[in-house]
Amino acid sequence: MSVHATVLQGLNDSVTNRQIYFAFALMSYLVTILVNLTLILTVCLDKALHQPMYIFMCNLCFTGLCGASSFYMKLLLDLLAGAHLITYTGCLTQVFFTHVYILCQMTSLTVMAYDRYLAICQPLHYWALMTGQKVALLLLLTWCLTLLETAIGTVLIVRLSFCSHRMARIFCSNWEVVKLSCSDTTANNFYGIVIIILHTLQMIIILVSYMHLVRSAARSRTDRRKFVQTCSPHLASLLVFSFSVLFDSFYSRYGGSSMAALQNALSAEFLVVPPIVNPIIYGMNLHHIRIRIRLWFTTEKPQRAFSK
Repeated sequence: MSVHATVLQGLNDSVTNRQIYFAFALMSYLVTILVNLTLILTVCLDKALHQPMYIFMCNLCFTGLCGASSFYMKLLLDLLAGAHLITYTGCLTQVFFTHVYILCQMTSLTVMAYDRYLAICQPLHYWALMTGQKVALLLLLTWCLTLLETAIGTVLIVRLSFCSHRMARIFCSNWEVVKLSCSDTTANNFYGIVIIILHTLQMIIILVSYMHLVRSAARSRTDRRKFVQTCSPHLASLLVFSFSVLFDSFYSRYGGSSMAALQNALSAEFLVVPPIVNPIIYGMNLHHIRIRIRLWFTTEKPQRAFSK
C-alpha cells in the first residue's frame, strides 16, 4: 500500500458552513441513537416482547446503529478538523463496518420476511417451526454470512496497490477505494457480481414470501389485519433501504461532478435514512411496541394501557 492516508474531498464544500453542518450531523446522530436504543431497550426489558418478530427487529436496529456510527463518528471529527484525512486503517475499518451494515440489513430483512410468512401463512405450525433455537440459529447464520462476505471483500481490497489518495466522497466505500487502485481489480469486480447474485436471491425469497402473504391476506380478514400491522413496516423498511443502497451504487459508478455537495449528501442516504426511519416505522405501526414506549413516558399503569 503506497498511500498511508486518503483525502476525503467530499467535505471541501463544508468549510464555510462547518458549524452548521456539524450541528445538523450531531443532532441526526443523537436522534438515530435515541430511536434505535429506545426500541431495543423496550424489547429487551419486556419479556412479553421476547418473540421472534421483535428479536429480528432489534437485530435490524442494532445493525442500523452500527452503520450510522461508522459514518457519523468520522464525519463529526472531520467537520471539527481542518484537514479531511483518513488513514489507510481507518478507511478499511469504515469500509468493513459499512458493508457489515449493508449485508446484514439485507439478510435480516430476508429472515424477517420468512418469519412473517410462517406467522401468517402457517399460523398453526408457527411456534413449532420458529422455536427459540431456530431464532438463535437464524441470527447466527445472518451474522456469520455477513462477516464472511465482508471479510472476503476486505481481504481483496488489502491486496491492492494504490496510485491516488484523493477520494471525492465524505466517507470510504468499497467501490471508491477500488477506484483508487492501479492494480488488477478483476477479482474485486467478480466478487462484487457474486455478492449481487447472492443478495438478488434473497430478494427473490422476499418476493416469493410476499406473494404467499398477499394471497393469504386476500382470503382472510384476520390475515389481512396481521399483514397490514406487521408486514407494512417490514415492506416500508425494505423499500427505504433498497432505494438508498441502489442510489448510492449508481452514484458511485455513474455520478458526475456537478453539484458535488448535494450528490455527496445524497450518497450517504443509505447510512442516514434507514437507521433513523426503521425504528420510527416499527414503533408507530406495531401496537405493543407503541404502547410500551408510551408507558416509558407516562405514569399510566400497564394494565390500563393494554386494555385500550
